[in-house]
Amino acid sequence: MIKLYDYWRSSASYRVRIALGLAGESWETVIVNLLEAEQQSDAHLSRNPQGLVPVLEIDGNRFTQSLAQIEYIDETRGLGLLPPDPVGRTEVRALSYAVAMDIHPVCNLRVVKWAVEHSGNQISNEGWMQHFIGEGLAAYEEMTQGGPFSYGDRVTLADVCLMPQLYNAKRWGVELAHLPKISRIKDSLDQIPAFQNAHPNNSPH
Repeated sequence: MIKLYDYWRSSASYRVRIALGLAGESWETVIVNLLEAEQQSDAHLSRNPQGLVPVLEIDGNRFTQSLAQIEYIDETRGLGLLPPDPVGRTEVRALSYAVAMDIHPVCNLRVVKWAVEHSGNQISNEGWMQHFIGEGLAAYEEMTQGGPFSYGDRVTLADVCLMPQLYNAKRWGVELAHLPKISRIKDSLDQIPAFQNAHPNNSPH
C-alpha cells in the first residue's frame, strides 16, 4: 500500500497527490499537521531529516522531495509527464522549476513567518505572498506556450507544479485576470479528475 505523509495545504504534497491520481493509484494518507509542528517531531524527522512534507512510501521505498517523487511515479507508471525529446523535457522542467524552485521556496510559510517577524511587521503575509506569487506567475505566463496545457497538448510535470501554486494565488488574493494563458490552462486542468480529487478541499485534514 502506498503511504503519503501529507498536509492538505502543502503545495508539494498537492503535486504528489495529483501525480498519484494521474497514475490511478490509491494511497493511505498520514497527516502531518504543520500548524502543530508535527513535521519537527522525532518520528517525522526519522522519515525526512529536513522536516518537510511530503514523504512518499511506494514500492518498498521511501522518498522525500516532491519533484523526485513525481518523476519516480512518472517513470514507473508511464505517465509521460516529460516529453520524449530533450528540448521538450528541458522546457517542461524549466516551467516546473520556475514554480517549484523559484516561487514555492520563498513563499513557504516558515520563510514568510521569519521575514515578517524580522521586519518588525513592516511586511505582511499577504503582501509578501502577493508580491512573489504574482511576480512568479507573470514570468510563467511569458514562458508557457499557453495551449490547453502548459506545454503541448497533454498534461506535463509543469501543470502538476502550476495548479497548487494557483490555489495559493487564490488563497492570498493574487489577481490572475491579466494572465490569460494561465487562466486557460487552469480551465483545462480543472476538468481532470486527478486534479479535482487532489485539491486541498478534497484532501483529509
